[in-house]
Amino acid sequence: MLSMSILCTKEKKKFPCRILDHSSLQWEIYDAYQEELQKQEKNKEKQKAAPSKKDEEKNKNMVQTETQVKLDYSAHFKYFEDASDDFRGQKGTLLPLWKFRYDKAKGLSVTALCWNKKYQDLFAVGMGSYDFLKQGQGMLIVYSLKNPAFPEYVYSTASGVLCLDIHKQRSYLVAIGFYDGSVAVYNLKEKGQEPVYKSTPKTGQHTDPVWQVRWQDDDIDNYHNFYSVSSDGRVVSWTLFKHELVFTDIITLPLHGAISEKPQCLQCCFLYTACGTSLDFHKQTDFLFLVGTEEGKIHKCSKLYSTKYLETYCAHSLSIYAVKWNHFHPEVFISCSSDWTIVVWDHLINTPMLIFDLKDPVADVAWSPYSSTVFAAVTTDGTVHVFDLSVNKYEPICQQPVVPKKKTKLTHIEFNPIYPIVIVGDDRGFVTSLKLSPNLRKKPKVRLLTSC
Repeated sequence: MLSMSILCTKEKKKFPCRILDHSSLQWEIYDAYQEELQKQEKNKEKQKAAPSKKDEEKNKNMVQTETQVKLDYSAHFKYFEDASDDFRGQKGTLLPLWKFRYDKAKGLSVTALCWNKKYQDLFAVGMGSYDFLKQGQGMLIVYSLKNPAFPEYVYSTASGVLCLDIHKQRSYLVAIGFYDGSVAVYNLKEKGQEPVYKSTPKTGQHTDPVWQVRWQDDDIDNYHNFYSVSSDGRVVSWTLFKHELVFTDIITLPLHGAISEKPQCLQCCFLYTACGTSLDFHKQTDFLFLVGTEEGKIHKCSKLYSTKYLETYCAHSLSIYAVKWNHFHPEVFISCSSDWTIVVWDHLINTPMLIFDLKDPVADVAWSPYSSTVFAAVTTDGTVHVFDLSVNKYEPICQQPVVPKKKTKLTHIEFNPIYPIVIVGDDRGFVTSLKLSPNLRKKPKVRLLTSC
């Protein structure tokens, strides 16, 4: 025991010994040494794990470098040009940039696309399903061109999203239409997953899927409001009043012009009501709007008349997928249909100006924001078609497959408000961004008027 005491005394500086009396056993001394060794090893590991100031500075520099690389990469598309356009004559191509997809949205299709008008690098994606036998939950996802890897905002919805629209001035407000007939407004500034406004069966909710929503200018009392159209044949105005949505029926789409007498039963009401599928408001005359229907007809309506159409346009034989006014020419609008055609109209004439047969159902069409003669469309075979009527009035100046033909169907297309790119969505949940080559984004020449 005396030898053990001497050993503890010698090692006291290195290992603070807990053995104070000569009666301690040898195994107790061994356990004490082992415990102290473990403590010292843990302290060494902590010292190694704690980064020094130099390491912290290195990590910060690495993060800054990675961020700068990402920003440079996202901005690179602005300066890259396809020099081969000089040898293509009037034809052009689409340069693939990035693909956007959220892993948790697997199994959902892209059912809506909309760019943010205030922050032009942001766009919203509606996720749902066009297979009405496989309906379930949906999603609202907001992406940025600066970060293709992961979305900026993600909201899960109880029903599949079919349409959406971002407020022009208040870019944090997103109106959405759902498969179950409800509409809602999400505020991107608010925390949580729930919308700030949502319709209910008691507050005028549609009884069929909502196919289009469109924000309007604030009303006389400065309340925000938007419109919706549904397969139930109703065009409804929704006003954001305090903590609820207040609805007003603008028009119930009659199947054959005006209805002189109201039907007395629900069956008659169904027989006499057209199914609305698309909606767009005139760019200058705010009370004028167009409604596309499942029957293939397009109706020009007014907020001032609730029982009749101002005009009906007949050229499509199947459901209208999109109808949109031209951004520059106040008299021109365009429509596309599952009957494989795109039609360009003058709203003062009820016969088509131009008809294009694309040999496949046309899922969506969009006017360019930089030229009154350029528009793009997507067909379900996975092809993007770009037209410039000032160059060729008979065929597109670009036809390019952007997804596998047999596996994927394109659903929507939208031009960026300022950058020369388009985004296209498909039924597998991907959004693909593409840059227009120089031949596809030529602005029309300004003609100067000279006096004789």
